[in-house]
Amino acid sequence: MKLLATAIVSSSLLALGFAPVEQAQAPLNNTPIVEVRRNGSQPSTKGLAKNFTGVVRIDPLFAARDPARTSGANVTFEPNARTAWHTHPLGQTLIVAAGSGYVQQLGRPIQEIRPGDVVQIPPGVKHWHGATPTTAMTHIALQEALDGKNVDWMEQVSDDQYRP
Repeated sequence: MKLLATAIVSSSLLALGFAPVEQAQAPLNNTPIVEVRRNGSQPSTKGLAKNFTGVVRIDPLFAARDPARTSGANVTFEPNARTAWHTHPLGQTLIVAAGSGYVQQLGRPIQEIRPGDVVQIPPGVKHWHGATPTTAMTHIALQEALDGKNVDWMEQVSDDQYRP
């Protein structure tokens, strides 16, 4: 009985235009396929000393693929770790996932950021972000590339600039 019911449902779905799962996953007419990139399938990297102070781990999430230009990474800053001053030609969005941290726009006060906060940095705005002195911070960083470039790195944030 169960086999008969499955056959009836399957033939009804086919009649309505639904393809079986095996066929739905195959490309049709050169249509791109939805891709699932498994967590941990890409290696972590350390933040370069010229762009970061302290211990920073970068876990890439996805790279921009033409015609898209957005990329994303999960970035973890150990206590006291931070970026150098930098800008993004098309801006950046940070989504704080864990811990607590700081973000500062040049000429403005340091702001504390916590899990669930979303930070939107406009194009060309000089800024830095990182962990607090006592707590690590992880954020998802999303940015777009302009002519293949998504960041312009500048000088390090001094210890005096880092202390709120």
